[in-house]
Amino acid sequence: MRFLYTIVFYCLLPFILLRLLWRSFAAPAYARRWAERFGFFPRLVTAKKVVWLHTVSVGEFLAALPMIRRLMADDNLHLVITTTTPTGSERVQATLGNSVFHIYAPYDVPDALARFFKRINPAVYLVMETELWPNTLAACTKRGVPAILVNGRLSEKSARGYARLSALTSPMLNNLQLALIQNATDAARFVQLGLSESKALVTGNIKFDLSLTDELRARAADLKRQLSDNANRLVWIAASTHQGEDEIILDAFAGARATLGETARQLMLILVPRHPERFEKVGQLCEARGFKTRRRSRNEISADMDILLGDTMGELMLLFGASDIAFVGGSMVPNGGHNFIEPAAWGLPLLSGEHLFNFSEVSSLLKAADALDIARNADELTAMLTRLLNDPELRQQKGENALRVAVENRGALDKTLEFIKTVL
Repeated sequence: MRFLYTIVFYCLLPFILLRLLWRSFAAPAYARRWAERFGFFPRLVTAKKVVWLHTVSVGEFLAALPMIRRLMADDNLHLVITTTTPTGSERVQATLGNSVFHIYAPYDVPDALARFFKRINPAVYLVMETELWPNTLAACTKRGVPAILVNGRLSEKSARGYARLSALTSPMLNNLQLALIQNATDAARFVQLGLSESKALVTGNIKFDLSLTDELRARAADLKRQLSDNANRLVWIAASTHQGEDEIILDAFAGARATLGETARQLMLILVPRHPERFEKVGQLCEARGFKTRRRSRNEISADMDILLGDTMGELMLLFGASDIAFVGGSMVPNGGHNFIEPAAWGLPLLSGEHLFNFSEVSSLLKAADALDIARNADELTAMLTRLLNDPELRQQKGENALRVAVENRGALDKTLEFIKTVL
């Protein structure tokens, strides 16, 4: 079955390259460093044990960062971090520089993988969340490299997709030495797909183990003073929005300000598109709607602005810290949602759309704690936002509820690192 999969992959390779070329028109970085995807890059020379960690893009890298820093503190280890997307690559380089060995992940075909393994010689392979590839895991088993799924999750939708390829999925999963999974529901889905029950361990979600440093808190407080005009305005952030959501956010923003009447100027919006190739388009949309829009990348802040466009990378935690209410995107469109834990850690009341299948466990915890409100459309979002704006005590209570969920669910990182150490 894996042989058939490899043949199909090679047949599709011209289309994959064309897709990369097409994506490079919107995001030019996709046109660079193609050789790395085929396993061509300078050999890593080190006497230390090599830990290969794969984080697909920005979200997975940021989730893994506390774990990365703990692993980097071990002088016996050398980290190789791979990503799939240019935005993920940019974050690795901007955050860690030359302290780790960073390249793109190889394509899931035997020759590219053989070159990759020869050049880095990993002692262990760690893969974040759901990025499982059959040839990569088989190559680990063939070479005696333990493969560990970290912070594993599997939505019902993804499980159905894997089930359609059961002849490939079951052996692939059992090439994992361990699967460290966020919750019991997702663990059961992995087992149902064929993963040995002894390999499925529920360790919790390491995204809860983020920390807000004193330096970050100070920077956020300073930015909030500027955006709020010294606490004379409230700040609503709409984070990680996808195509089709920005219009809904702007409708809700306009609707809430209309409801506020003469005090409309007391509300401003930070709008942060998920993908950098959409920054300019979203900025133009805000201006076309008549909003005075400034860009974070230009450090533009003025007392009369309506919207701050979050067109930078790596600042989302800072922007959450400068806000009073948070909407988390990828949820008004069927994308599955994004990470609620970051704004929860800041103690913000949370708003979202109804498409949350990628974060069902976290969203359920937050809804049960009365920290998260779910809107199905712009009108409902407007009503929920207006209610929070008009009720300071409600904002505070829901924010405290969110923070409590974030704090009470910490501890997964320590468990995860203990299992990794036993394998190393």
